[in-house]
Amino acid sequence: MRALWLLARRFAGRAVTVAAPVAMAAVIGAWASLSIMGWALVYLPHLPDGFVYADGVPNRGNLTEALYISMVSLSTVGYGEIVPATPLLRLVAAAQAVTGFGLLTATVSWILQTYPALSRRRALAHELNLFRQAADPQGLSALEPPHAAALLESFARSIATVSMDLLAFNETYYFHEAQQRGSLPATITYAQQLACEAQGNTDPDLRFAGRMMHAALDDLADVLRGKFGHSGQTTSAVFESYETHHKHRRRPDAMAT
Repeated sequence: MRALWLLARRFAGRAVTVAAPVAMAAVIGAWASLSIMGWALVYLPHLPDGFVYADGVPNRGNLTEALYISMVSLSTVGYGEIVPATPLLRLVAAAQAVTGFGLLTATVSWILQTYPALSRRRALAHELNLFRQAADPQGLSALEPPHAAALLESFARSIATVSMDLLAFNETYYFHEAQQRGSLPATITYAQQLACEAQGNTDPDLRFAGRMMHAALDDLADVLRGKFGHSGQTTSAVFESYETHHKHRRRPDAMAT
């Protein structure tokens, strides 16, 4: 997934928005292909004598035949024109059918678990953008301190959830948002500004909420630094790299040219 995403960023420009879904499809295809090939190598030494062929079906003992039997068994299609002749091979074919169900279940579960994590990340970015639109240029001073503290604590919880999602579902990192309002890389620096503003406030509850949000942001930066290779000694530097990596900001060298 990382390789396809980097290639899309480097050579295909806007194709980066579909790189992650295509990469997920490639991973699923790799799972199925490797499974089919592995089981085909089990069948190959037993062809054709270990199988019973229906009338009119040529008896072949090559790799193509083994791949066909493996594919039919994995998908549980079971045409019936080529069936195992020995008890051991029958058990092998049944075991492959069970792995086929497991592969299907794993694929569906992976997809269903990925998109809720993406939705949580997009919702956080959208909420930050909505607050920025409503509060600028006043920022947190547009709210009463108790309300501002509650809002920052809510943001901190959402940021912590996003950090856990990135650790649990690494593939969600490679999804690129076409619109900045739903893009966390393009919005996370504003969350850092809110945390700094809150920490400089005189209200103790708001200062605590600011420290809580700052800690959540530091944890997110550690995840980005450790799991996805973002450089930077400070949280700000990591977020700057995160934003640039997702092409929501032009590179300095590109701007110079």
